[in-house]
Amino acid sequence: MNDSETQLQAIKDRVLAFASERDWQQFHSPKNLSMAIAAEAAELMEHFLWQGSEASRSDVNSDKLRDKVEEELADVFIYAIEFANVAGIDIAEIIEKKMQRNGEKYPIEKSKGKSLKYTEL
Repeated sequence: MNDSETQLQAIKDRVLAFASERDWQQFHSPKNLSMAIAAEAAELMEHFLWQGSEASRSDVNSDKLRDKVEEELADVFIYAIEFANVAGIDIAEIIEKKMQRNGEKYPIEKSKGKSLKYTEL
């Protein structure tokens, strides 16, 4: 599987089947899944704790760190996808809506090259 050849629905189905085969859906409430996403995101962040931005850019590609980062990022995505499954959320639809809203809040002419929040532009 890879990004260019895999449809999002196939990934959602695979995550759902994995949880169903193990009877884990009884544990997968929105509350528990949101907490799992946060926990896995924290584990991802831990690999970059105390690093500067440039060091994190180079270290993310190092043999020592790459596998660990990929595993933590996969966990974040898997829990997020399972959250969408449990809550009946269409991921592509909500991303499209959010990107449109972000485009309105962060017009190119005001936000290009700036890290300010939209309320400060």
